[in-house]
Amino acid sequence: MNTENAETDKFQEEAIAPMHTAEHLLNRTMVNKFRCERSRNAHIERKKSKITYILPVCPSETELEEVVTTMNQLIKDDLPVVDEYCDKNNLPNGVSLDRLPADAACDSKIRLVRIGNYDICPCIGLHVNHTGALGQFILLGTNWDEEKHTFRIRFKGAVRKLGCKQQAYAHSFVNLKRKKGI
Repeated sequence: MNTENAETDKFQEEAIAPMHTAEHLLNRTMVNKFRCERSRNAHIERKKSKITYILPVCPSETELEEVVTTMNQLIKDDLPVVDEYCDKNNLPNGVSLDRLPADAACDSKIRLVRIGNYDICPCIGLHVNHTGALGQFILLGTNWDEEKHTFRIRFKGAVRKLGCKQQAYAHSFVNLKRKKGI
């Protein structure tokens, strides 16, 4: 089994959409707060997830509290989560294709996911319609590796129930295929 395809397929599951959206928010929050890169090592699951960042020093308890507060404020702000398509040769400033799967980066049109005015990045996965659908960001724990300067965050969400239609899911795989002409 091709592990890249398995990882790509996982992000097409509706059950992952809330945590995948939380990953986008956490990446932008960490980039803004610590001036680091977006994570290159994330394990996103329905119930709990973990993301690793490379940082010069271990964040303090106060800094971690600020991250959690920022995340929950972004959820409370109920920001819209929308798809945009643009030519890969005309990307907005700060948008990089280096984390997209190779087959997605070959397309002439790139799908960007925009979360309000807070974050924009290329992505192939499913997301919720708005950040309020995430309910709450809950920090489960962290680990610091002094030798590698890696900081792992373990978290989960308390996803808000939206009824039987699950209206939180904006980007169905069918619509994604239709937009890409598949």
